[in-house]
Amino acid sequence: APQECPFCGEAAGRELEEHVRERHGHLLGAPGADTGNGEHLYECPMCSLTCTNIQILEEHVNLHLEEHSFSEGGHLRDLELAQQLQSEEDKWQRSEERREREEFKKLQKQYGLDNSGGYKQQFLKNMEREVDRGRMQPFEYHKRKADMMESLAFGIDDGKTKTSGVIEALCKYYQNESKDVRRVWLSAGVDHFHSSLGDRGWGCGYRNFQMLLSSLLQNSLYRDCLRDTTLIPSIPKIQSMIEDAWREGFDPHGASHFNNRLHGSKAWIGACEIYSLLTSLRMKCQIIDFHKPTGPVGTHPRLFEWILHYYSTDNEGGAKVVCTSKPPIYLQHQGHSRTVVGIEEKKNKSLCLLLFDPGCSSQEMQKLLKQNSDGANLKLLRKFMGSLKEKQYQIVAVDGVLSLEEKAARCRASQVLTSEKIP
Repeated sequence: APQECPFCGEAAGRELEEHVRERHGHLLGAPGADTGNGEHLYECPMCSLTCTNIQILEEHVNLHLEEHSFSEGGHLRDLELAQQLQSEEDKWQRSEERREREEFKKLQKQYGLDNSGGYKQQFLKNMEREVDRGRMQPFEYHKRKADMMESLAFGIDDGKTKTSGVIEALCKYYQNESKDVRRVWLSAGVDHFHSSLGDRGWGCGYRNFQMLLSSLLQNSLYRDCLRDTTLIPSIPKIQSMIEDAWREGFDPHGASHFNNRLHGSKAWIGACEIYSLLTSLRMKCQIIDFHKPTGPVGTHPRLFEWILHYYSTDNEGGAKVVCTSKPPIYLQHQGHSRTVVGIEEKKNKSLCLLLFDPGCSSQEMQKLLKQNSDGANLKLLRKFMGSLKEKQYQIVAVDGVLSLEEKAARCRASQVLTSEKIP
């Protein structure tokens, strides 16, 4: 950038000193007042300093020019640096905004909030893919589509992913075999449901609710609350039931997370949605948050102890196998949920949970109906303390029925719904 002449203000190019000498040299040599002894005083045209020698004046003016040049150059360098920093800041900001948008889209897709359709759309899309790959015949596609549409129309699960009788088979096995188990407690009448073509990848919460409901429907204590729900609802129906609970006033904060809409989406649900739905059905339940490990190597012994207490409270007898009236427990951790259907106490006092996993297929679960004497297939269900090492777990446990007044009170309380944390 051209430098300005300190005398005339013109752009002097890069040779400022030559410009001054050519255009303003007469100022440098103009003598001032006589000192009285024959010497002349020379006044600096830039700062009015008087010099007794023309060479001294020139050196002095050169210092002015160098200082002016440095100041101009420094100002330009500062300006360029500021512009560069601002440009880098703008570039980083745009990059962050783009990254945040991409991450938000990924989260929306992961949790089924990207408006890509729900159970019905995924079911049809996956069946079309099966036909394209030659793994399904067109006539089977049309039959299964018709069955699916009928199931959705009535809001009833089609039962194609259900396995019944596992609890009864376990009860028989523990009575006759399993010599290393001192005692075992089991929930009664729990059917297993696994994910299907329509909910694979996101339906575990809904499938666990179906498992829990299958036991509640067989328990006379809860039958009155469920007189409007005599059959296992389909996943879209469960979504509508949760929306109904929100409309009653349950968990408005959670509802706003889903924009008050689940039906027609692939939205994941968790412990809060299960709690709201059960409470709206007048089930007395609680959320308990095991928010940090309570044992060595990231384990959760307090979780195991709580579940043992839950099952054993009303069963103090000495029987080895206790088929309780306790409903199963909904167990949630980051990214997945399962259903606790019982707990083993080994002869060495160690504990082992028995879990139904929606990710386990009907073919695998049916192996449990013909249990070998060595209990090898039980590995599908057994989870020892060292197997549950997620950072945090939540459970939803049902233990009674609410009156209408108690239900209304819990609805009001859910405006600020918090889980009980185990210290």
